[in-house]
Order: sequence, then structure tokens, then C-alpha cells
Amino acid sequence: MLRSLKALESYKVTAKDGDVGSVVNFLLDDERWAIRYLVVDTGGFFGSRQVLISPISFREVDFSSNRFHLSLSMEKVKNSPSIDLDRPVSRQQERGYYGYYGYPYYWGYDGLWGMGADPIAFRGSGYQSPRDILGEPPGDRHLRGANEVTGYHIEATDGAIGHVADFVIDDLTWAVRYLVVATTNWWPGKRVLVAPEWASRISWVDRKVYLGMSRDAIQHSPPWTGAYPVTRAYEDTLVQHYGGTAGWIARDRNVASKSAHGAESPVR
Repeated sequence: MLRSLKALESYKVTAKDGDVGSVVNFLLDDERWAIRYLVVDTGGFFGSRQVLISPISFREVDFSSNRFHLSLSMEKVKNSPSIDLDRPVSRQQERGYYGYYGYPYYWGYDGLWGMGADPIAFRGSGYQSPRDILGEPPGDRHLRGANEVTGYHIEATDGAIGHVADFVIDDLTWAVRYLVVATTNWWPGKRVLVAPEWASRISWVDRKVYLGMSRDAIQHSPPWTGAYPVTRAYEDTLVQHYGGTAGWIARDRNVASKSAHGAESPVR
């Protein structure tokens, strides 16, 4: 199911033997457009400390009670590697994190999560990463706080049009499906969705997302209020409006088609 990322902020995080804190941010992979980590403030549980939790650690996400349940103990989370979140998280730090939890690396392969698309299935696959990935750029940094990217200005082909207000994510794969664009300064109250794949480029230095479409196209795109889930019918209308492509829709439909013939389970 597709969900607003902001709606998941402040969710509680619970280990197998008790609470460990609350979500205060997310780390976004700016290469593959996926949520790689929850940033969890442990508050009084482990002193004043923030820790990273990967979706690979999820046992269950209870959206009715706003809670992430982990397959980890409180002690395991408490002793996790310290990471300075005031600075970019490097691949070297990620190696230390994944080594501590015994997880295979997600990077260096074709799938969103290693050789697959689902972090939980990847954890249980028995697949083991090599100790390192040949050809990986040293010191590669690709993770950015979702709170940092929120507020980036949106530039259409013919001028400014708004800013990033939120993200819509797939709660199975943790892929970022859409940027939520607020056009407040031009059309008060209107928000629209734009897929990251439709951006021509992103300038992290200038804090801008450049879209290969006009302001008029964005103005007349189907509005999104967030009051209702993003349905497949809405996605079809959105893709048709922008004249773009949406490979994830085709992949989901292919899986659903196979499921109808008893080959696979549907993605949703």
C-alpha cells in the first residue's frame, strides 16, 4: 500500500522485549529512491541517543496503533554502532552497521534490496553478500534525511512551481513512489504527486528538483489531498496526464497476473 511518509513520523518503535523510542526522521537513498533507515530517538530508554533501524529489522508494522515492531532485542538496539547523524552517513559506516546486525549488503546489485525488492524477504533468503563490492566508489555517500529534502524547491521547465512537502512510499518495499509537491505560492492549497523518475535532475547543492514538464502541466495535474489512499486508478490518471512512464505499475500488474495463475502472491 502507498502511504505518506510524514504520517509515519512519531511512530513508536518496539523491540521483542520492550519499547526503544520514536521515529524522528528517515534516511533516503538518493540513488535508488528508497527509505533505507528509520532514525529513532531512544529518549529515556538508552539515554539521549539516536539510532538507525533498517526495514530489514521489521517483524511487523502495525498501522492501526502507529507502531513498528522489530525482530531485535532492546539490548541489540542499545549496543548498535553509534553514527553521527549531523554528518552524511558513509558506506563505511553502513558496513559496520550491517556487520553488527549480520545483514547482507543491499548495495551493488540490481534489486532494490540486494538481489530482491522486499527487505523482509531479503533478510530471510539466506543470501550472503561478499565482504565488499568491487568497483564501489570509496567514501560513497548517498543517504539524505527526508526532513532535509522536504522543502526543496520545484523547478518546472518554465519556472518555479512549489516545493517538496512530503513523500509517498510503498510500505512493502519502502521505495519512494512519489514526491508530494505543494504549489502554495501559486495555487493555494493544491498538492500534486510527481514520481522521482520524472525529475530531469536534482541539485542537492541548490536544494532544487528540476522537472521535465511545464508549470501548466503541473497546475492541471490530478490533485492529491492525502485524505484517501493512492489507488491504481489514480496512478493511471496521473501517468496519462504527464505522458510519462511508470515501470512499477507494470511490475505490480505482472506479479498480480502471475498470482491469478497460481505462480506468485500479489505485491498488494
